[in-house]
Amino acid sequence: MELGEGPVYDPDLDCLWWFDILGCGLRRFDLASGTVAAQALPFMGSVIARIDGRRHLLASDQGLFLRDLASGELTPHCELEPSSRGNRSNDGRVHPSGALWIGTMGKDAATGAGAIYHVAGKVVTRIFDKVSIPNSICFSPNGEIGYFVDSRVNILMRVPVSPTTGLPTGQAEPFIDGRDRPGVFDGSVCDANGDIWNARWGGGGVDRYDPAGRHLARYDMPAERVTCPAFFGPRADRLMITSCWEGLDAAGRTADPLAGATFELGVAVEGRIEPAFQL
Repeated sequence: MELGEGPVYDPDLDCLWWFDILGCGLRRFDLASGTVAAQALPFMGSVIARIDGRRHLLASDQGLFLRDLASGELTPHCELEPSSRGNRSNDGRVHPSGALWIGTMGKDAATGAGAIYHVAGKVVTRIFDKVSIPNSICFSPNGEIGYFVDSRVNILMRVPVSPTTGLPTGQAEPFIDGRDRPGVFDGSVCDANGDIWNARWGGGGVDRYDPAGRHLARYDMPAERVTCPAFFGPRADRLMITSCWEGLDAAGRTADPLAGATFELGVAVEGRIEPAFQL
């Protein structure tokens, strides 16, 4: 797919969900049967969060929507950026409190056009502005630390967060400088030990950092433009990674034939099931 993003494991259905943002599509992989299904969407979706066994929350370029699992029907939930119709949603994740952090960006990736929002029920609060390409949104297991990056800046940020509300309680500070290595920080996920697993877009790998920011390991991937990881399985002990071919010409796609594929990293992980969004 052109821009695979936003993977998440659904323990209620034992399946993986992820998006083709530019193709306006949602994919589902059932672990038991090994089958993949696709649903066309009327918008550019990028993040899916489970609510319960019947509903999901979807983030898109047209706002936030509730999705009925049985029918696939979409119902508007709330606006995200009503004054920024040139933007779309990008990376996001649910905090342990049940609030959603969701980033936006210009559809043309204009510098500083996006922001990161905190969504609690239908209350939307802008928490970081002037973001170009929001990514790597994830949280420590105790919910006291939030991480995010502007991929154009390529410095992972760290911010103290209230474990009960998911709102920042202090200033964001630089945590890991990614400017001296190939590629940029894209999506990240934080495991049960607080280690950060990051997809290195343009760097062809997944990097692992400990809670102090020390680089622990690099796992090479068979595609250069990997986009986002997600823990999956009933024990959250497996890791999937999406990728993309967005921006590649014919020669680039020939040189990177697996760009756009979805992969499983062949190492055991101590992951976590993503929290549910609280309405």
